[in-house]
Formats: sequence, C-alpha cells, structure tokens
Amino acid sequence: MSKMKTKSGVKKRFSLTASGFVKSTQANKKHNMRKRSKRQLREQRGTVILNAVECRRVMRFMPYGG
Repeated sequence: MSKMKTKSGVKKRFSLTASGFVKSTQANKKHNMRKRSKRQLREQRGTVILNAVECRRVMRFMPYGG
C-alpha cells in the first residue's frame, strides 16, 4: 500500500510539539487590526496549543506527524 499524503495546507499552518500536542498561530489576526482593542491584540500574540477535539481533526491530515 502506498504512503498517505500530508495535506500541504496543514503543513503550513500547524506544527507538533515534542510531547505530541498541535501548535498553531492565534486566530482572527490577519486584517482589520485597527478595529480591535489593544488588549485583544496583546492576547493574540504568539501561538496556542489546540484542544483535544481540534487536535484529532488536524492529526487526520498529517498521518506521519507533519
């Protein structure tokens, strides 16, 4: 049986931590920043660890761990 392919969009958007969690950038940070509060922009810096449900959904598209 041939190898399963990893979705290229998932490769670009998500990465795995050493302990197996899925790491992602914050949502809602692409445009219209002037409308957002300064507090919201501060809290959206950096990356987040996805919860278990989202993690399973993403891992279906990266069968070999990205």
